Amino acid sequence: MLSLISLTMLAACAPDRPNAGGGDPAKTAVEEIADPTKGLGQIKSVTLNTPLEQERIGRGKAIYDMKCSACHKLTDQRVVGPGWKDVTKKRKPEWIMNMITNVDMMLDEDPEAQKLLELCLMRMPNQNVSLGDARDILEFMRENDGEK
Repeated sequence: MLSLISLTMLAACAPDRPNAGGGDPAKTAVEEIADPTKGLGQIKSVTLNTPLEQERIGRGKAIYDMKCSACHKLTDQRVVGPGWKDVTKKRKPEWIMNMITNVDMMLDEDPEAQKLLELCLMRMPNQNVSLGDARDILEFMRENDGEK
């Protein structure tokens, strides 16, 4: 038993192994695997359907009215946050959903989200939006941008 404890302590004190991946050891795992155009968070892939899903649009509009409309307009007008006009033409769906569901990490680490923060000077609050609700909001945004 004493030998097992000694080995455990010795292993814990051993120097770090070199980075087998050969990448920059200063980078986090998220930075090394993330596609910067998709943002940071658990959304890695979104399947968009054509035509738009009308049920999702209705739910997305209701969520927008309740949680988003005080800060975001459906035009390009900036109020507290940026306007939503053409956002689905400028950003990948994964980035949009990660911004909605993972606000704090996006504002702290995503360069594009940080640019928006510099422009708006106000952090987007974490609204605790579920993945399903974020997908509904995305569908509403797509309709707002003229998709059919």
